Amino acid sequence: MNWIKKTGIIASVVVVSGVSIFAISTQNKNKITHEGTSNFFPTEVDFAGEQTPLNISDVNERFDKELLINTNLHSSTILVIKRANRAFPVIEPILKKNGVPDDFKYLAVIESALTNAVSSAGARGVWQFMPDTAKGIGMEVSETVDERYHLEKSTEAACKYLLTAKEKFGSWTLAAASYNGGMGGVLRQMESQKVTNYYDLLLNDETSRYVFRILALKEIMKNPEKYGYTIPQQELYFILPTKKIEVDSSITDLATFAKGQGINYKILKIHNPWLRDKKLDNVNKKIYTIEIPLKGYN
Repeated sequence: MNWIKKTGIIASVVVVSGVSIFAISTQNKNKITHEGTSNFFPTEVDFAGEQTPLNISDVNERFDKELLINTNLHSSTILVIKRANRAFPVIEPILKKNGVPDDFKYLAVIESALTNAVSSAGARGVWQFMPDTAKGIGMEVSETVDERYHLEKSTEAACKYLLTAKEKFGSWTLAAASYNGGMGGVLRQMESQKVTNYYDLLLNDETSRYVFRILALKEIMKNPEKYGYTIPQQELYFILPTKKIEVDSSITDLATFAKGQGINYKILKIHNPWLRDKKLDNVNKKIYTIEIPLKGYN
């Protein structure tokens, strides 16, 4: 670690994955600079057009905490920026079509880091639905098919939830908080504490941090170079072109089916993670759309 002293400020320089981060301590508020450019704490922050009251000291500090944490989670932050180049073009038009603010794509970021994650409680997929919640909102969850792993369908389901929550609370910020704390849980706390604003609520640690984590990732991912993340376009993950095949019958062996499409079982499952077994049971003749990568894009 090299130590640099200039104009009375001590700066530690850390290089991680080719990204230089200068952590600077001053007598006032801690600042972070990147490649020599000051990173001033944002003067205004909003979620879905709803202003965050940074003039309230605990709100300011909670946002500052999440901004500092996520700025310095170097490998994790680099990965979500890379994955966003592939996932956001799928998520954004679905949010727009359903009238859900674009900022909710960052909710997916903090839920799963844009991967088909599996939680210890049983939540799965990019949007982290629990089985009963998924079924209740219209997704298929069975031994051979789990639409929580289907990015388009799970995003549609997330929109349904969020629109219902917005109608209940009248606030997109509270709708976001309820995605973590549950509509009933958030409503009970609002009633018992006699407040109607997320930023006025005292909640459990996870839900209390939840919106601030979204705000922090939004700030960093919208301004990556400001926070030291300069990633060449060619290093971002991109959407692989595919053709879509509709099937309305069972497939007894997906490996054989994949070979017939000119790919292997691994590639089939990567592009169709909602297929959860080595076969597809389809006694009801439901139409499923299977994606097959075009030749040369495995």
